[in-house]
Amino acid sequence: MGHLSTHVLDTAHGCPAAGMKVTLQRLQPGGRADTVKAITLNADGRNDGGPLLDAQAMAAGRWRLVFEVAAYFRARGVALPEVPFIDVVQLDFGIADAAGHYHVPLLVSPYSYSTYRGS
Repeated sequence: MGHLSTHVLDTAHGCPAAGMKVTLQRLQPGGRADTVKAITLNADGRNDGGPLLDAQAMAAGRWRLVFEVAAYFRARGVALPEVPFIDVVQLDFGIADAAGHYHVPLLVSPYSYSTYRGS
């Protein structure tokens, strides 16, 4: 059965991004983004409730994860410029197979990030 999950690691501090706010949106034709879920990551940098989408909620289509990066680093006491280099990471991705497992990790610092389709 398919599901969608995420995991965020703070590469500047070498730890999970506990407390980061993340929003999951479904992208509609015409560009509208409907918010499906808004969460705050737990101590392990994951969603406390398990997958963001479980097997019943999974659907093929275009999706977006919005990671509140600058707010997270400011809350950790990192001095960022008023206009941070990375404020929000907006990651658009596709789910082609609703029965598949889609894991979307984010590795992030105040000045860089990377992502990939994990396992």
